[in-house]
Amino acid sequence: MLFTTCHCTRLRRAAHTVTRLYDEALADAGLTVTQFSLLRTISRLDEPYISTLAEATGLERSTLGRNLRPLEKAGLVAFGRAEDARMRVVRLTPGGEHTLQQALPRWRTAQRRLADTLGAERLAALEALLDDVVDR
Repeated sequence: MLFTTCHCTRLRRAAHTVTRLYDEALADAGLTVTQFSLLRTISRLDEPYISTLAEATGLERSTLGRNLRPLEKAGLVAFGRAEDARMRVVRLTPGGEHTLQQALPRWRTAQRRLADTLGAERLAALEALLDDVVDR
């Protein structure tokens, strides 16, 4: 791989490597890490508005919609109307709940693999640096 001093390129390469680790771990559950993250966030927020989900995930609404469509087609999420008929909510279906429960142990395995690779001290430093980048 060609060396670069570009911080963005190096962060993207690292993100790609970590994404691949999680995608491989989640493959048996039929999910990518992006899909897992969406299912988990929907579960944690308990039928969020689309705009709330977009804010929580840091995704633009159009990107969120593109990521939710395959989950809807697979029967893992469903959309409904909120009290305000102009607003839509997204919820996990029973199949989505089941898939999420099947994926959680695989996600934990990926978490452990990354933590073991970095070690506790470097992992804590990475988390702090990532928080600094995101919070700016």
